[in-house]
Amino acid sequence: MDESAPSPHRRRPRYPGKNPRRFEHKYKELDPDRHPETIAKVLASGKTPAGSHVPIMVGEILEVLQPRPGEFAVDCTLGHGGHALAIWPRIAPDGHLLGLDVDPLELPRTEQRLREAGFGPAQLTVAKSNFAGLPAALAKLGRTGADIILADLGVSSMQLDNPDRGFSTKSDGPLDMRMNPSRGLSAAQWLRKVSPKTLADILLENSDEPHSQLLAPILAGRDFTATTDLAATIESALKSFPREERELSVRRVFQAIRIEVNEEFTALDTLLRILPDCLNPGGRVAILTFHSGEDRRVKKSFQAAHREGLYHEISRRVVRASPTERHANPRSTSAKLRWAVRPL
Repeated sequence: MDESAPSPHRRRPRYPGKNPRRFEHKYKELDPDRHPETIAKVLASGKTPAGSHVPIMVGEILEVLQPRPGEFAVDCTLGHGGHALAIWPRIAPDGHLLGLDVDPLELPRTEQRLREAGFGPAQLTVAKSNFAGLPAALAKLGRTGADIILADLGVSSMQLDNPDRGFSTKSDGPLDMRMNPSRGLSAAQWLRKVSPKTLADILLENSDEPHSQLLAPILAGRDFTATTDLAATIESALKSFPREERELSVRRVFQAIRIEVNEEFTALDTLLRILPDCLNPGGRVAILTFHSGEDRRVKKSFQAAHREGLYHEISRRVVRASPTERHANPRSTSAKLRWAVRPL
């Protein structure tokens, strides 16, 4: 046999049926540059293309942050880079954007995407950090504050859609849920160790789960290795309730565990405490939340800082996505935007 001969070409296994359901079968959606027509069709149907993320409330965020030429901006949750791409033209050509993200898998891809879009070292700095590390990231650049700061607290579609990350309530995958898979306990490991009482408290605090007392003894200390195992157990425990209520509980339980595994409230509380000191005089901050636990923290922190004179002005009510956006992107439905301005 001639070992120098090229190996025969093998076609990629095709998914069965007309429309792919599994994440790994959505080849066209995962290659948007080659298949823009597919992306357009998915967006027109009110869905988010697999492996991508549609930035939420871009117009509203630009309106409250009012980016100006030459300003220094921070995107505390860089994600797919959508908000950064919208902010940059407003601070160009002499502005600078610092992008933070804790996800070591998605961050390099986003940085490459932004570099290819024309962001050079003079325009963009990227750092692997959660938003609690903002002061250290600023210090590395020799800065003490920013003119505008944005924090989008939602989990990106790249993470939610990929079953290998363990965030999905629908697809079978390892029960992980860590933003940084190399750090801390996975969701499966955490559930094994947690007590029923602690879990009940967390389900209530992190997601307002009404069935927390019923579910906690069934889930705590159990060995769940797959996302579908956990979802099925929750569904079974609530089988006497309507289907819609069961599905909501599944999503709320996943949310509560994800928040705890990633210590999201700890990081958010730290960010809210340090925010005024991270803003330049007259600086503006906007925070996009997606559930009541986050929004309560942001609201109370902004109100307390306003009373102390740390903020000159704060939003009196939340800003919500327009009906048009909610229809086009259902993931924007639960979004709430609050803002604050530091005194001059």
